[in-house]
Amino acid sequence: MIKATVAPAWLDSWLGIGHIAVGMHRQGFDLQLTQYDERGWRATFYTTGMEHSPTSATGTGWERTPWRATQRAVWEALKKGEESKG
Repeated sequence: MIKATVAPAWLDSWLGIGHIAVGMHRQGFDLQLTQYDERGWRATFYTTGMEHSPTSATGTGWERTPWRATQRAVWEALKKGEESKG
């Protein structure tokens, strides 16, 4: 079961995104991070080795900052993983 916790301040940085990306890659996920002008950022996790298309996304997050988008996407990816385990 995934427990919600308050993210440490260091996760709200590029270093934090790097740590998340490495940790998720070790669990079989790739991160794609895209900026859309001033509108915000989209972070998307895909299963490693799979074609990266919108239909193969495991977790996505859309936020004003890249770190918040990444945190939202990782939460969604891990939540889906827990649900698929039943």
